[in-house]
Amino acid sequence: MTDSPEPNTREIDETVPHSARIWNYWLGGKDHYEVDRQVGDGIAGQNPGIVKTARAQRAFLCRAVRLLAGELGVRQFLDVGTGLPTVDNTHEVAQRVAPESRIVYVDHDPLVLTHARALLTSAPEGITHYIDADLRDPDAILRGAERTLDFREPVALMLLGVAAHLTDDSAYDVVRRLVDALPAGSYLVFSDSAEIVNPQAVREMVRQWNHTSDNPRVNRTKEQIARFFDGLEVLEPGLVSVSRWRPEALPFGDPDEVDNVGAVARKN
Repeated sequence: MTDSPEPNTREIDETVPHSARIWNYWLGGKDHYEVDRQVGDGIAGQNPGIVKTARAQRAFLCRAVRLLAGELGVRQFLDVGTGLPTVDNTHEVAQRVAPESRIVYVDHDPLVLTHARALLTSAPEGITHYIDADLRDPDAILRGAERTLDFREPVALMLLGVAAHLTDDSAYDVVRRLVDALPAGSYLVFSDSAEIVNPQAVREMVRQWNHTSDNPRVNRTKEQIARFFDGLEVLEPGLVSVSRWRPEALPFGDPDEVDNVGAVARKN
């Protein structure tokens, strides 16, 4: 079943770029406006690796969810900052492995809500639900998620590319609040931009983004990103470029690194 999202009466502003729509553009989706394409092309012009990075992060999501729903037996997923539906969304990957999986998506973009209603449909055995909420309000996220998820059982918290929009140290408190609400045996799946391969290009990307958007973001170092996993058991291979987190077998060795790091960690 698909649980209907709460109504959202906010209008979509087609004149202001939004990270979810730009990300959708880079992933090859179709749900974006001219302003998003302009900003996306401008950023890609300064940082040609960003499209590769976006797709590497999506592949990381797929591999992590397959592991969680398969070998690790997780049946509940809380995906915060999900962005626009494209291909291989969290519920699709999880329910291919375990059709009874329950997934709650969280975002605050009205365009995302519109498409979630139409496209984020569930396998008959499971549930897919959407919450219109902001990462800055973790209590609202948890209240909404409790309608669908059983917090007495393990939950996989997905935070991919979203914590960078919390530009100060409040980001650590927000993530900690969400993790603290999960029972033992839950997991954190986290990734975000980091200056690894082309640091100057990544810094310029953020500068340009913050100049054109009302939803600013910040780069954090790999060491700063590692703080989000404090107190958790980080699974092998640790915090690495998302392209190198348990990659599929390749005939010519490890894939190239990208300017985005991620890990999966267990709450004991």
